[in-house]
Amino acid sequence: MVYYRSALALAAVFLVAGAASAQVPAVPGPPPGMRDDGMDRLTVGFGLGIAPDYEGSDDYKLQPGGIFQGRVAGIDFQMRGLNLYTDVIRDAPGSRTRLVFGPVVQIRPERSGSVRDPRVAALGTRKTAVELGATAGIGFRGAVIPPASLNLDVTVLHDVAGAHRSLVVTPSLSLSSPVSRRSFARIGLSADHVGRGYAASYFAVAPGTILPAYDPAGGGWKSAGVSLLYTHDLGGDARKGLGGFVLINGKRMLGRFADSPIVRDAGNASQVFAVTGLSYAF
Repeated sequence: MVYYRSALALAAVFLVAGAASAQVPAVPGPPPGMRDDGMDRLTVGFGLGIAPDYEGSDDYKLQPGGIFQGRVAGIDFQMRGLNLYTDVIRDAPGSRTRLVFGPVVQIRPERSGSVRDPRVAALGTRKTAVELGATAGIGFRGAVIPPASLNLDVTVLHDVAGAHRSLVVTPSLSLSSPVSRRSFARIGLSADHVGRGYAASYFAVAPGTILPAYDPAGGGWKSAGVSLLYTHDLGGDARKGLGGFVLINGKRMLGRFADSPIVRDAGNASQVFAVTGLSYAF
């Protein structure tokens, strides 16, 4: 059914954003509404999109990407760029409720390489963060309208590599539904709450640089976003074969994060991600 391919495509689009410091909210776990038949499966995909040069930038660059996702021995997994999400809970076949729980590993190379804006580049590079944590969620099939699924997820990560040494908490809410026998759409809302170390590492500006000195003075709600995904089966069988997808995601930096000079003066508080590509399910 089309639900399966929808989540495969969704994982693919996140790889592009994942390559740009994993800025797009994660939607872990198995596809909403998918029949849990217990079978092993594998999907690969490739896409091309645009993403900001850094979080809060107004410079954009092309990002190629791909996915590797499936199920082995009852454990669902998604590799989305530099992120690995798992779901170790086996839902009962035909259940209208989906439970998600599993470990997460994420690499965040935010500003660890070259940055196009010379003012932000002058602030120096940052260490690559290695974030470990878990994701948990619940989904309800038949919510709102009979074919739709309502999903609530929370992912909690902590940097263990000394890059920002703090938590990143991402709650998300999404509504998914087929729109035809071969097409699927999903709209999602999400937000990021980060710790003091994250704020200081990526949004503080030290005195004596080109940009005005700035202290974000602690963590808080960093950003909120909305995304729209559309997928279409190209091969006649949504559980295997070829499919296509398009995703557009908008994000707005909030409060003290939007006020940082790297956003207010050198970038833009409004961020846009867009990607399109193909996936193939085995």
